Amino acid sequence: MGLIKDVRALTGGRDWRGRSRTPRSAIAHEPPAPPREFPTGWARTQVAQAARRVLQRGVLTPLAWSTTKPEIEGRDRLAGLKGPVVFVANHSSHLDTPLILGSLPRHLGQRVAVGAAADYFFDARVRAVVTALVFNAFPVERHRSRRLRSLAPYLLAKGWSLLLFPEGTRSEDGWMSPLRLGAAHLCVTQGVPLVPIGLRGTYAAMPRGRNWPVPGRARVVVRYGTPLHPEEGEGARGFNTRMAESIAQLWAEEELGWYGSLRAQAKRELSLPNGHQYPQGSWRRTWESTRPLATPAAPPAWED
Repeated sequence: MGLIKDVRALTGGRDWRGRSRTPRSAIAHEPPAPPREFPTGWARTQVAQAARRVLQRGVLTPLAWSTTKPEIEGRDRLAGLKGPVVFVANHSSHLDTPLILGSLPRHLGQRVAVGAAADYFFDARVRAVVTALVFNAFPVERHRSRRLRSLAPYLLAKGWSLLLFPEGTRSEDGWMSPLRLGAAHLCVTQGVPLVPIGLRGTYAAMPRGRNWPVPGRARVVVRYGTPLHPEEGEGARGFNTRMAESIAQLWAEEELGWYGSLRAQAKRELSLPNGHQYPQGSWRRTWESTRPLATPAAPPAWED
């Protein structure tokens, strides 16, 4: 009798197929519970900052520099810059963040918080803890489905600089996607400068889907551009256009050189490198995005 009662309790309100006998229209609607925002304030305490400096300087940066051949250009443009500031870069590899954090001048790098996708880096507790501790990351909602409040304005007000990737996700094929307005809107509304960063070679060194850089220490380049300041009356779209032009110029500097890329930008010959000249799925498109960067020629002896 006890077993029969248990079966009846488990199947109460359901037919022999296990389906509810109550029509859906008669069931009161229950809105989905709001997502629980993973707390990251602890990652900016003095203890966490001290641990992060040890992890970045003792593990993360040496690891990135030992598995690739980084070249850092344009650091002189950051010499007189004081935080808070928003750094933005193209995004095609998990190497991007370690290379930027490891190459920033110390007076800026110690006060940087990294925007990370909430649905990827903060969907599992262990990964969220590691990401927040090692990168001082905070969740960024990229699909507008979970309605998380943005921590970016709060962090800027507290004197933290931000590292953001306005494409919203890593490139699937090494080429760039249109830049979203979030970073530009943040700079315009908060009145903070923006530093564009052009990354080259990181997709070839560690493309999407790999958990470790390819063998052979591929050459990668991190180029810092001239800081951009929002102009009076400038809107987010106009500022976003200037940001895109700067990143396109930094990207083209690899092939055209510094002066050549400036001339091309002045002539409006540059645009975000989206690989439109190569058909989707073609071998040439894949080859162009995965082939290693060429080693630059040595300067003439009279330039030493």
